[in-house]
Amino acid sequence: MQTEIIISGFGGQGALFAGQLMAYAAMDSGFHVTWIPSYGPEMRGGTANCTVIIADEEIGAPTVRNPRAVLALNLPSLDKYEPLVFPGGVLVANASLVNRPINRTDIVSVLIPANDIAEEIGDKRLLNMVMLGALLGKLPVLPLEVIEKTLKAHIPERHQRLLPANYAALKRGMEFAQQVPTAAVP
Repeated sequence: MQTEIIISGFGGQGALFAGQLMAYAAMDSGFHVTWIPSYGPEMRGGTANCTVIIADEEIGAPTVRNPRAVLALNLPSLDKYEPLVFPGGVLVANASLVNRPINRTDIVSVLIPANDIAEEIGDKRLLNMVMLGALLGKLPVLPLEVIEKTLKAHIPERHQRLLPANYAALKRGMEFAQQVPTAAVP
């Protein structure tokens, strides 16, 4: 088994952190992992994306042409990565920042109002955890409990107080995605 995931958005949306969290969770679970970040020189507002590969055997190359899954945190990310998702793969897009439908019919897709859900929970910065939860709702590559345990183990002590909100965001994203019907993919 090998699963390739691209997480992409604007700098400051937490795309790299979400990918790093998945990589740590997979590594802590005994999988082989690569995590390759890519970002512009801007601290906030520029583009940021990462590629995560999770496998039960050695990974031959860390590059990905057609990922099994994409998290598109904004419209430019959706425009760039929608055509690249492997047929039968999963595309989760942030409906709060995307003003068009997902056009592909040969993939599983979820449009989730991640910013809105994060604000309902109490912190707009949780949108990356909402998105990650939604991905896990459609592509259960790792159990939610493993992500939660890894989050607790890998965030600094000064941020431990934020764990309940992060857990809530992951769960809300997962629940949202699980309620979206999965059409038969040709």
